[in-house]
Amino acid sequence: MLPDKMLIYSKATFLKKYVILLTMLFLSSVVFAKDSYGLQSVALSDLPKEAQVTLVLIKQGGPFPYDKDGVVFGNYEARLPKQKRGYYHEFTVPTPRTRSRGARRMIAGGDPKTSGEYYYTDDHYESFKRVRE
Repeated sequence: MLPDKMLIYSKATFLKKYVILLTMLFLSSVVFAKDSYGLQSVALSDLPKEAQVTLVLIKQGGPFPYDKDGVVFGNYEARLPKQKRGYYHEFTVPTPRTRSRGARRMIAGGDPKTSGEYYYTDDHYESFKRVRE
């Protein structure tokens, strides 16, 4: 009779630990949630002022300070959600005290003026954050 009680106890213990594990896994996925592609997001108001101004220019269609603003961004490293070539366009976010275009960019998906899909990088495409407006 003792082995049966131990079997019932061990099953109950196993189920209890299993439920706790599943609960912890679920909660960790909620706490560390990112967008559907695994990118972190950032509020527009938390971006540098130059990035906020760049987004205003994008939405009004320019004028842009750099000739390369608006060119197609290839997404060759696939750090943004996969789309057909020509879907993404890049725009320079000016970096104070830099002679070149610097490393900061705003990437727009779809129609840059109206899509609402914008990504910010401050490390020249190594990482991106989805912009929340």
